[in-house]
Amino acid sequence: MVQGRGQNGTKPRAVGILERIWTTRTSWTTVGDGEFFCPECGGDRNFRRRTGRRRLAVLGVPLLSRGAAGPVVECAACETHFGTDALDHPTTTRFSAMLRDAVHTVALAVLAAGGTSSRTVTSAAVATVRAAGYDDCTEEQLITLIEALAADTGRFLTDTEADPCGAALAIELHESLEPLAPHLAPAGRESILLQGARIALADGPYSPAEREVLTTVGGALQLCADDVARLLAAARTPS
Repeated sequence: MVQGRGQNGTKPRAVGILERIWTTRTSWTTVGDGEFFCPECGGDRNFRRRTGRRRLAVLGVPLLSRGAAGPVVECAACETHFGTDALDHPTTTRFSAMLRDAVHTVALAVLAAGGTSSRTVTSAAVATVRAAGYDDCTEEQLITLIEALAADTGRFLTDTEADPCGAALAIELHESLEPLAPHLAPAGRESILLQGARIALADGPYSPAEREVLTTVGGALQLCADDVARLLAAARTPS
């Protein structure tokens, strides 16, 4: 058997000949498709979900089975193969929607905790939600949502003295923020918490209920308790 490489680092000629005679080929079958964020292209692309069978080929003719290959995700544009975990990353469109919904949920949670009697607070909430992408948001819409949520005891608890955040409200925040957090840089997660903090501070210091909600927001965003405390304190300092 000929082994090793030549002095210039190339394969010996005999090895190259054998590799051309004996090769392993994979026959791919498409089992699904869709859209994903392609790490190679750096943007949203169509994909094919594929499985394959490897075969040992002699002179290009497949002969012996070498087992299954895949499944893989193949980008329809660059044809690069990725593991199926590539589908866990949201598309740009989906990520934008998740971020917009997260800010909207935080704004509602802060309003639910602090009340909607302050025009300054509701105006701050509207500005924050609009900046996140809900361009047509109004104070009336937010107040109507808060009133509906307060009446729906299956989703929100209204006894803020007994439970400032409310078990159902905490669940709502976690459902909105936890899927988003792994895809955000630390600065992005901090920004969402700070947006909620500024809404709460629009009419003065945090109330106990507002602080409890913001602490829940920080936890759902995978921020440690010390970072949450630091950010809530920093939000009170004029920039």
